[in-house]
Amino acid sequence: MYQSWRWYGPSDPVTLDYARQSGATDIVTALHECYDGQVWTLEDIYARQKEIQQAGLVWSVVESIPVPTEIKLFGAGATAHVAAFKSTMKNLAEAGLEVICYNFMPVVDWTRTDLRFSAPNGGLALRFDPIDFATYDMFILNRPNADSSYSTDVISLAEVRFKELNVQDIKVLEQNIIAGLPGSEGSHTREGISKCIAKFYGFSNTDLRRNLISFLGEIIPLADELGLRMGLHPDDPPFSLFGLPRVLSTAKDYRTIFEAFPSLANGITFCTGSLGASEDNDLLSIIKEFSPRIQFAHLRNVQREKGGGFYEADHLEGSTNMIEIVKLLIEEESRRRDEGRIDWQFPMRPDHGHLLLDDILKETNAGYSAIGRLKGLAELRGVIKTFEHVFEA
Repeated sequence: MYQSWRWYGPSDPVTLDYARQSGATDIVTALHECYDGQVWTLEDIYARQKEIQQAGLVWSVVESIPVPTEIKLFGAGATAHVAAFKSTMKNLAEAGLEVICYNFMPVVDWTRTDLRFSAPNGGLALRFDPIDFATYDMFILNRPNADSSYSTDVISLAEVRFKELNVQDIKVLEQNIIAGLPGSEGSHTREGISKCIAKFYGFSNTDLRRNLISFLGEIIPLADELGLRMGLHPDDPPFSLFGLPRVLSTAKDYRTIFEAFPSLANGITFCTGSLGASEDNDLLSIIKEFSPRIQFAHLRNVQREKGGGFYEADHLEGSTNMIEIVKLLIEEESRRRDEGRIDWQFPMRPDHGHLLLDDILKETNAGYSAIGRLKGLAELRGVIKTFEHVFEA
């Protein structure tokens, strides 16, 4: 597996030089300044690519081209946004970029309620607390009919939690949930997110899945033509937020879209943390079923908690058997190599990481500090090297 590192562009406090020092050879990035559905120009793509090359690294994964709300709703403006997305695909292919990670989550991208949770090792981790989220949804955002999304037990616990919050607590919780995390759809205000959510009122999982399949009908034939490998990222977390539909949370969800478009260009970004947040997902079975379609791997671990919450654990700890996952991924690479596939190697990156040591005192992108990811990459590299040695012997 190519060992890659996510980089948020020139403004990222973790520089390309730091990424190279980590031992990573490849960079995962995007034109993060282009988030309104505009076409990424070939000139801008080449400039970003040159910057990465001059640092001694390779831009191997585009994560990600944003999918605007208009496409997810397939209403007014969708045609223009789909055309822009396809033009960006063509420009990326022209620059030699072949792997594109993208998602189809409405309104909010990956979501956490606590960005500085005290992990058992003393570092600070990302955490999702379902009671905190319900508290925000029902009593701070005051989403209409929000209580219909929760059980009576959760509602009771959220009522108690809300009474315990002071003004600063509410401010921090709101910032964590809607102010925008790295690579997410964008930053929202309370009024703004309410308006975005309202666009999806009455919109079901079936509706969103239908629109996803329509979108795939536009981009997968083009990906085949251009030699691109599209990796659709799962929902994070893999359950509904704000009553919004979710369509990529289970193996069944992926099975549906792969049956609709069997081309191997229609693939998966295999994110162990996103899928692993639900105990209903058997990650080893998912790998075995969809391994030929894995374009890119996000390797991180979560510790599931009673009640549906989770926090991000050390990469080799938590609720997911990361050792067995890496073994299966190496086996898939070996199978592809024997099959003669040009793309037999695929990139991975250590996804997220704890805030450790003096990074705790620094300004960093949530989940993307240097030292925590360095630790995760080093641990994963050891596992990868071990299995590569075994399979080559």
